[in-house]
Amino acid sequence: MPDREGPAYRPRVGPPSRRARVLLLTLGVLALLFLAFVLFSGFWTDWLWFRSVHYSGVFRTQLWTKLGLFAVFGLLMALFTGANIWLAHRLRPPLSAMSVEQQSLDRYRMGIAPFRKWLLIGVSLLVGLVAGAAAAGQWRLWLLWTNATQFGVKDSQFHRDVAFYAFDLPWYEFLLGFAFSTVVVSLIAALLVHYLYGGLRLQGPGRRASVGAQGHLAVLLGVFVLLKAVAYWLDRYALAVKTGAYKGVDGYTGLRFVDANAYLPAKTILFCVALICAVLFFLTPVRRTWAPALIGFGLMALSAVLIGGLYPAIVQQFQVKPNEQAKEAPYLKKNIDATRQAYGIADSQTQQYSPNGSTDAAALGPDAQTIADIRLLDPNIVSPTFEQVEQQRSYYGFPNTLDVDRYNTPQGVQDTVIGLRELDLSGVQQRNWINDHFKYTHGYGAVSAKGNQVNDKGQPVFTESGLPATGTLGDYEQRIYYGENTGTYSIVGGTNQEIDYTADGGDKTYQYQGGSGVSLANPITRAAYAVKFSEPQILYSGAIGNGARVLYDRTPKERVEKVAPWLAIDGDAYPVVQNGRITWVLDGYTTSDGYPFSSKTPLGDVTKDSLTSQRGGVLTASNQVNYIRNSVKATVDAYTGEVTLYQWDDQDPVLKTWMKAFPGTVEPRSSIPAALLPHLRYPQDLFKVQRDLLGMYHMTDPNSFFNGTDIWQVPVDPTNDRGQAQPPYYLTLRMPDQAASTFSLTSTFVPATRDNLAAFMAVDADPGPDYGKIRILKVPSDSKTLGPKLVQSQFNSNQAVAPQLTLLKNGSDADVEYGNLLTLPVGGGFLNVEPVYVKGRGANYPVLQKVLAVYGNDKVAFENTLGQALTSVLGSAPGATGTVPSGGGTTTPPAGGGTTTPPSGGATTDPALQKALDDIQKAYGDSQNALKAGDWTAYGNAQKALQDAINAAVAAEHKS
Repeated sequence: MPDREGPAYRPRVGPPSRRARVLLLTLGVLALLFLAFVLFSGFWTDWLWFRSVHYSGVFRTQLWTKLGLFAVFGLLMALFTGANIWLAHRLRPPLSAMSVEQQSLDRYRMGIAPFRKWLLIGVSLLVGLVAGAAAAGQWRLWLLWTNATQFGVKDSQFHRDVAFYAFDLPWYEFLLGFAFSTVVVSLIAALLVHYLYGGLRLQGPGRRASVGAQGHLAVLLGVFVLLKAVAYWLDRYALAVKTGAYKGVDGYTGLRFVDANAYLPAKTILFCVALICAVLFFLTPVRRTWAPALIGFGLMALSAVLIGGLYPAIVQQFQVKPNEQAKEAPYLKKNIDATRQAYGIADSQTQQYSPNGSTDAAALGPDAQTIADIRLLDPNIVSPTFEQVEQQRSYYGFPNTLDVDRYNTPQGVQDTVIGLRELDLSGVQQRNWINDHFKYTHGYGAVSAKGNQVNDKGQPVFTESGLPATGTLGDYEQRIYYGENTGTYSIVGGTNQEIDYTADGGDKTYQYQGGSGVSLANPITRAAYAVKFSEPQILYSGAIGNGARVLYDRTPKERVEKVAPWLAIDGDAYPVVQNGRITWVLDGYTTSDGYPFSSKTPLGDVTKDSLTSQRGGVLTASNQVNYIRNSVKATVDAYTGEVTLYQWDDQDPVLKTWMKAFPGTVEPRSSIPAALLPHLRYPQDLFKVQRDLLGMYHMTDPNSFFNGTDIWQVPVDPTNDRGQAQPPYYLTLRMPDQAASTFSLTSTFVPATRDNLAAFMAVDADPGPDYGKIRILKVPSDSKTLGPKLVQSQFNSNQAVAPQLTLLKNGSDADVEYGNLLTLPVGGGFLNVEPVYVKGRGANYPVLQKVLAVYGNDKVAFENTLGQALTSVLGSAPGATGTVPSGGGTTTPPAGGGTTTPPSGGATTDPALQKALDDIQKAYGDSQNALKAGDWTAYGNAQKALQDAINAAVAAEHKS
């Protein structure tokens, strides 16, 4: 017997048994079915989600648009390519006298002959699938083109409506690119077929191409050159949106002198040359010679080098450079005007402001409310304080950065720091699938605090606190099923008893009644979600009873982005308590990169600052745009997850275009609830885009722009060492041209090469007549006004302050955290205020211990309270303005600063008028007492009470 262990032994391997073949076939079928179900589950769960939020129209529009583009362009590519392959085979020459070269290809022809039909279909379908998939990704271009709305503004070069560049030109460029791809693929396929079947030869005597191959390829090349002619024509218009670095602007867009006077005529000439060359190619089958077409093609290539390359270089060198400023000035002006218009900064108001180094009571009087509302609480630092004091349970948490809003109080509207007590699963003691997805499903309650006050321990003065929360916000639905930190899915309803919150008596349970989410009653739906979440227990778990629903995609930003994929969403969603609900508010932007002459800006870069990582991300990662509008205010109900889009900018043509593409998705502005409207605010990301542009584009004179004599930049945040831009701050303040303080978003500028202050910028953030109005206080260039970095250095190096800071850092064994450095125009100068927080060893959160203040360049204070710091740097105010009703007139303080006592108003029989006059007397006395004590918060409140009493008196007097 042969040695079975020896090397010569080879066991015979026969074909697999019938059972094995059946098993393999079954496994293959099951694998295909599973793959098909995975694909189906993605589609099915998306459809169910959109239906659950009542935006199924968005899903359908996207789906049918993508399918339509895929089918049409895929079919066109397949048919054109297949037709050219078929034609190339049909035009093959007889193979009776084959060359050696052709004989070597015979085995390939013989090999594919039985499968020629299927190979033709397969290749055509393959290229069609690729082309269709690429076309489906252009659904936005299609919808913009088919629903285009005119801007009503024409570009300054070609005098075409901006809509042509924003909506039409991108679609035409896509069509041109698709046509080029189709011709190139068909040309390559035709070359291969002609070569395979002898229509083209690389060796041997005689013609290298048969008559049929020559004619076929010539026509394809003619079509290619004809498309090149169309490209040259479109390139003329593309010059208006051409982008490149120029004069310190990386995204400079639009024609310059050389473009208008060299490239533009060159493109026109090349267009004509390409047309002639295309005609020569089309005549090749008739003349049966390549010579004219190839000569024409060579001339076109030479023209592209000489006319399209060399000539513009000569113009630039010999016409532009010797007198560049004069040549470029008209085009710079076009760029400046278009950029300011496209970014909404054309109406920004710049005024000269020479800051004083000192002030007095008379100058401070109009700014009393600004001083009273100085925000001591830094929403970027006090989150740990909120969490430690108001977390209540380990499975709750607050965002890293809290939000600033306005709420009514007995003292009037007040800046308020607010955060939601959201669910934090990392704090759950026993983590398992049931607890994570069935029991711990929601957060509970809002926590708010006065922005301008702390208690005697340096902690926030809460206006809403506790679990359940109580305070000034009234009654509202406190459960938070949808929040910024809600990143996982929950299964609610049915028999599921969720943990509502934990009180002294134990856990309180709750069953969700919001009606949102997707029902899990259908087994197929449960299987689809088991695949989606990679969790098989969803399919068979007995914890999912009748009526159970799954909630997912629960962060406000992702919900709005899904229902409005044509919007860019601001990075900071903020909560509002109104009408008995907690509502998330988000700002949505419409953008375009096709506004002629407007410079492009990378949104991801310019919206990045020192707080970006805490806020949750930049606007978009890489998009470059040259038009932006805050066109939509979106809301997400924290309990039901309901998404509502409101039209905020009713003049925006981009929004109007998308509203036509997705009808019924955006509610009119008039539908915004009255209780929500006062909480809307100017968005941070738009403001950051605008301030970045204004660093250069505040210069409206093209000569100044050309020379770069006054370039500004956003200062580095001096309160951290990461070298990132200082964020803007929401503050209530009064600009010099305003009669009263208003809620504003503010920022500062420094010169490009220095750290002194160049300008102060504020935009009205309150909805109202002046909403969005940008005001800039431009500081004289020879001023030595301190910028944020120098202010911080002044704090740290001051002889009186430095020892105390050292004591706080080392002597008390604590960490010092600098709060936001606020700059405010007050009393004819600039007041800088910075809260200083101290976190002792072993402490879980910082407390406010000191307040730094500086006025001018040398008045520095480091005190225990804001009032003490302001008194130190502003001095004692000797008097203030009093306003009383006296026949419509006013009384003012006497010259030299003393006080005035408002008249009693005499005897009156009208009780309302008498009460108003008594209130005036009391409020005036309160303001004087606060002024003497240096209590600016009390002074501001008294001044507001005085104004309210005056208004009441005037109304009563008119009635009588």
